[in-house]
Amino acid sequence: MKLRGVVVGVVALVALGQCLADPETETGPGPGPESGAAASPTPSPTPTVTATASPTVTPTVTPTVTPTASPTASPTDSPTQSPTASSTGVPQGSAAAALALLPVKGRAPMTGYQRDRFGPSWLDADRNGCDTRNDVLAEHLVEVVLEANGCTVTAGRYAEPYTGRQVDFMRGPGTLLDIDHVVALGNSWATGAFAWDIKKRAAFANDPLNLLPADASANRSKGDGAAATWLPAYKPFRCEYVARQVAVKDKYALWVTEPERKAISRVLGACPGQGVVPDVWAAPTAVDHDISEPAAPASPKPVSPTPVSPAPVSTAPAGPKAPAPVWFQNCDAARAAGAAPVLVGDPGYGRHLDRDGNGSGCE
Repeated sequence: MKLRGVVVGVVALVALGQCLADPETETGPGPGPESGAAASPTPSPTPTVTATASPTVTPTVTPTVTPTASPTASPTDSPTQSPTASSTGVPQGSAAAALALLPVKGRAPMTGYQRDRFGPSWLDADRNGCDTRNDVLAEHLVEVVLEANGCTVTAGRYAEPYTGRQVDFMRGPGTLLDIDHVVALGNSWATGAFAWDIKKRAAFANDPLNLLPADASANRSKGDGAAATWLPAYKPFRCEYVARQVAVKDKYALWVTEPERKAISRVLGACPGQGVVPDVWAAPTAVDHDISEPAAPASPKPVSPTPVSPAPVSTAPAGPKAPAPVWFQNCDAARAAGAAPVLVGDPGYGRHLDRDGNGSGCE
């Protein structure tokens, strides 16, 4: 028995020495309670497996979950995102939210407004070799036919949005399509464009965001009207129409008048999910063309009034006055005047005196 105790003690000392010599056992757990103090030395590799599992799981799980969860949650999901939040410059969220951020002011005076203050009509603003009018037609029409120059649209079909009709377009006199400025040039002048330079106004006049082919009669009835005074007759298009106006005004920092704001808000009330139509947002807000402000029209010179000579006064003696016309109320009056009978051609003759029509009255 004494010898057996010595052997057990030696085995215990050997096991303790192995634990102290093996660094991996410093981080791993000790033997489980079911192994007992007299367990064989062969289970000793168990701590090694446990110790290596722990450091490989902990660092790989935690960093991969945490950073990927947060950045994708906020900017894309909220429908009420501020219209200035996007890195592309396109307003996010609804047109109603963008409208709420537009300043509201009264109309500026139209002093100095004229079409050529917005540059030459239909520049090649994007320098693709084609003028803006034909670019817009080619973009919106289907079954487009071009001239040999590759630019001029001579024919095509178009689902016209202001009237809701299908238009078969043919280039030439009597064409049915104009290119409408969704925010009219006159409206832009009265809501901020009067303060711009010519290159920004030219960009505005040629920006695809602000241009739509439109029925010629509808476009001309609109004139320079804002949403408060004109809306497309085709009601299903009104939401997109006013949303595009909001997008244009937001892009160019124009304001709206109070009646205009109310009219747009009323239309958008029927389509609260309407976005701000950002499909053609990218055009720059200034052209790189060499254009300059048109010369101000010369003030008309004051015209001196031409002196009027007084009419010459005649010194010739006045001629005899024409006799006053003779008229007899009845034959008694004619007889009293000694004029009866009164014949045709005599002073005072009248059919009321010549009842039998024989040319002699008051016989």
